[in-house]
Amino acid sequence: MKKTNQNLKKILIEKLIRAKPKNREAINEFKRKIAAEFKTSPPSNVDLLETYHTLVKNKRVKKTKELERLLLTRPVRSLSGIVNVSVLTKPYPCPGQCIFCPSEKGFPKSYLTGEPAADRAKFLNFNPYLQVKKRIEMLREQGHPTDKIELRIVGGTWSAYPKQYQTWFIKKCFQASNQNRHKTLENAQKANAKAKNKIVGLSIETRPDFIGKKEILRLRKLGVTLVELGVQTVFDDVLKKCQTGLTVRKIEKATQLLKDAGFKVLYQVMLNLPGSNLKKDLEAFKILFGNERFRPDWLKIYPCLVCQNSLLYQWWQKGQYRPYSKEDLINLLIQIKKTLPFWVRVARIFRDIPAQKIKAGCKTSNLREVVQKEMLAQNLFCRCIRCREVKERYSPEEKIYLFREDYSASAGKEIFLSFENQKRTKLFSLLRLRIPSFYFSGESHFIKVLDKAAIIRELQTFGFQLPVSKSIGKRSSVSSPQHKGLGRKLIQEAEKIAKKEFGLKKMAVISGVGVRQYYRKLKYRLNDTYMIKTLKGAISKN
Repeated sequence: MKKTNQNLKKILIEKLIRAKPKNREAINEFKRKIAAEFKTSPPSNVDLLETYHTLVKNKRVKKTKELERLLLTRPVRSLSGIVNVSVLTKPYPCPGQCIFCPSEKGFPKSYLTGEPAADRAKFLNFNPYLQVKKRIEMLREQGHPTDKIELRIVGGTWSAYPKQYQTWFIKKCFQASNQNRHKTLENAQKANAKAKNKIVGLSIETRPDFIGKKEILRLRKLGVTLVELGVQTVFDDVLKKCQTGLTVRKIEKATQLLKDAGFKVLYQVMLNLPGSNLKKDLEAFKILFGNERFRPDWLKIYPCLVCQNSLLYQWWQKGQYRPYSKEDLINLLIQIKKTLPFWVRVARIFRDIPAQKIKAGCKTSNLREVVQKEMLAQNLFCRCIRCREVKERYSPEEKIYLFREDYSASAGKEIFLSFENQKRTKLFSLLRLRIPSFYFSGESHFIKVLDKAAIIRELQTFGFQLPVSKSIGKRSSVSSPQHKGLGRKLIQEAEKIAKKEFGLKKMAVISGVGVRQYYRKLKYRLNDTYMIKTLKGAISKN
């Protein structure tokens, strides 16, 4: 039987290469037809990829990038231009007493058995090196390139963990990515610039009240580029009722400090909290984007779920809390999504909590897809970044346009530059440029190297992921907007704006460690933890 399966896979690969199928449906048809001849079940795409790579290595077939792409398992994982690798920290006491967070022995607070990343972490004894190593191996087996990794560290309030543990944890993540046991974090970071698996972005989760100037400087030393803040809502009365220990003022302060330091800011926002209602939740989102004190770059929108081992579970049992119906929740999400600005990215709309762990609340794990389908039926569209990413819809013949969105945020100025199609339904590349609050207040920046500098907080080109090592602007046979020079053009536009409109003589980039080499080619140099470039020809506005 084993030999039969090997022959089946070999024949399938040879036929697929000759036939040059244009989509995954054609591949599935081939699989069913050949499997029927062998009187067996069709092989998985993972098994076919393994056979394909073996045949290529033995020079039995020629390499074909298009077939590799079509055999990808869950292609969406690498269609944003990067792949995500989530790593969970060890269980550690959380400083928060939020009523909605469940506690399960052996996991960090709010993480439960059955969540993929949590189960994987516990199986590996929360070892960061093994978590990254195994995840990279799994992605490769599924056919995904791992040249550009967005490292996501989860597990509660990162800033509350011991500093020595934090340094060790991130060093181990870089070691696994580099496939080398470096002695120090700094050495591991330097080596990552030339590693096969480059960490181009690094995020952590923390509480707004843990963010201060000292913490920000430490996060930069660790290589963090995005901070997820557990905000939940923008109403003080709801924050108090849910015993979060937060205030709106603390959220505002953390947001401004992070943006002025160049970080991308993600808000975790929760719907259906005790003390809120449908009308109040909708108003919260109007405030989030209507009030310049907030305006996060990224969002995670979570419906409040009732799980055991939480105070909310006791309230629900006593009839003191009632979750929204599925219909009300979907309608609320539609009302929220149809008003979102072009410059925010909604990363998630549901936690990976298993249905059996949810005692009350929405159990629809594919909630995003359900909402998208309903919006389409109503001829409504979400303008957020994730909904407009080009993904597999790229065509080299399609004309691309430069768009600019200016808005005030956290006492500074944000300029969102993007390359999109004319109707703004396909997003190819984006850049976030910030003129910090210090420019307008006349004060010195608390980070010396950022004084009198504009800051590029984010640069990303979407579509099928291509390796970092490709030459800037070099065309590829793969249909992807990556490495067509779009990022370079956005940087040039940002530099022109900083010089001519604001008279700034310096541009700073909060670059991920693994992508610093890209900026070096554009004449940026590492200073402190930022990539810095002197802007010639700037006219002082002072």
